[in-house]
Amino acid sequence: MNTRAYPGWTLVGAVSAIVLAALWAAPLLWALSTALRPELETVSAEFHWLPQTWTLDAFAKTLAGNLARWLFNSALVALAVTVLTMAFSLMAAYAFSQLRFRGRSLLFALAMLAFLLPFEALLVPLFRTMNGLGLINTYAGIVLPQVVSPVAIYVFKQFFDGIPADFREAAVMDGAGPLRVLWSVYLPLSGNIVWAMAIVSFIAAWNNFLWPFIIVTSNDMMTIPLGLTQTYDAFGVRYAQLMAAALLGALPVALAYVLFQKKVTQGFLAASGLKG
Repeated sequence: MNTRAYPGWTLVGAVSAIVLAALWAAPLLWALSTALRPELETVSAEFHWLPQTWTLDAFAKTLAGNLARWLFNSALVALAVTVLTMAFSLMAAYAFSQLRFRGRSLLFALAMLAFLLPFEALLVPLFRTMNGLGLINTYAGIVLPQVVSPVAIYVFKQFFDGIPADFREAAVMDGAGPLRVLWSVYLPLSGNIVWAMAIVSFIAAWNNFLWPFIIVTSNDMMTIPLGLTQTYDAFGVRYAQLMAAALLGALPVALAYVLFQKKVTQGFLAASGLKG
């Protein structure tokens, strides 16, 4: 539709965008407003969008607590999950796309069947496996069950299928093995899509609550989503500190997305076969 011929549609689109932006921003602004209040004001019966008394006390108390440890745990877990997910997904996708071996189609079908299994259905066997390996309340126990990503395998395989086989054949003729071909030929051609999937994996691992809640048993091993459940005392939930911790915990993910937004967009455009 040509919006120049229908200026009314341009106005409707602009108004709709403003309304949607306001609906998205309202909870974020309310969280910031709550974090800048004294704790007593957060439970007041009177409603005020802005704090009646402005203070950074909630941020100071949050930073003085275990937040730094939780941020470190989240960063370490998210980075480890992202690196391992990308490594295993790229190797699996290359094998399914370019190598010929017995049972390839069956293995790929089994990998794709993981789409049908919700993670909740795997909690008990995963926990028993981690317990048998002695990995309860360890970084390895948090990371390993999150490494397998059927989505990443599928996306990478579809992308590799579109790369001309001549590139691989030329590298093989020069004596390159499968890992060398993947690293020197396919990885440089799929840089944007790797970045896109890496950011998605990082955000998913950073925000994961369920598995750390099951596997972690000590305060020092908690990640940010799990640590937010600890912002209470004998008088109940400390709402200002809860909002302050949530904002500080979300800040690294927001910065990561802002910094790599262009690569994420280019990656998904490449995966869909479009050009941006």
